[in-house]
Amino acid sequence: MGMLLGYARVSTTDQHGRLQFDALTSYGVAEERIWFDQITGAKSARERPAMSELLKYAREGDEIVVYRIDRLGRSMLDILNTVALLTERKIGLRSLVDNIDPSTPAGRLQLGLFATLAEYERELTNERVRAGIMAAKERGVRFGQKPVDPDTVQDKVELARQMLADGKTGERVAKAVGWSRATLYRYLRQYGAETPIDAQVAVGRARSRYADVKTLPPRD
Repeated sequence: MGMLLGYARVSTTDQHGRLQFDALTSYGVAEERIWFDQITGAKSARERPAMSELLKYAREGDEIVVYRIDRLGRSMLDILNTVALLTERKIGLRSLVDNIDPSTPAGRLQLGLFATLAEYERELTNERVRAGIMAAKERGVRFGQKPVDPDTVQDKVELARQMLADGKTGERVAKAVGWSRATLYRYLRQYGAETPIDAQVAVGRARSRYADVKTLPPRD
């Protein structure tokens, strides 16, 4: 018999993760079997730490329960891709608020309508992009990234190196030279300068404020 597994997702500024956990546990999902992503940004399902772990843990016959179908992805296309992956692996899915169950005719009909809307939305977006590009070209706008002056980059790297040696933080140095921190760190590595300590901290997996880190038995 398969397991009930839960998935919850909120943004980094959202305070309503508890609502999702309560709904999932009320349905019968054990809290230690709920994977939780607190993450901002348009990341696909497989790029989210907890969702990635859940997909590795889930097996045929399991059922993944979500509070609402939009918790599965940041776009309709991402949601549909995730549903297709679960269906292919014969993993069940249930959305509590929407009452969507892809194993039923009604659930498949709802997802089919979502797919049609997603395709329509994608076409509208492409048309707007094409129209915007054409209008910009008619106004004489040239597309393409402005070439980077290597002398300017080297001067900024030298300034950044001096500021870091004086104990300034990576964030402050980046602002001083007009770069993002990611750009600063990239150029420092490229020019052989030492990377600030605050850039060397590894990013950990998303963790729930509501459930302890899981120690679940391994599955074949």
